[in-house]
Amino acid sequence: MTRPALTPDFLRRRNALWQQLRAQQPQEGEAGSPEFERLLADLSALIGWDRARILAGLGLHEHH
Repeated sequence: MTRPALTPDFLRRRNALWQQLRAQQPQEGEAGSPEFERLLADLSALIGWDRARILAGLGLHEHH
């Protein structure tokens, strides 16, 4: 995967998605809301990180 260009628009979008994810963050043991899952998928597509890595960035763990 090619690394995205760190343009001001890219950085604003990335930072906004992280901020929105933190605001939607589920409590420990709870499932993420559909909005949380959509934001997570959007951020994953934007920065190329997988779900587990993004959740770790939020201090969450993947529940199996």
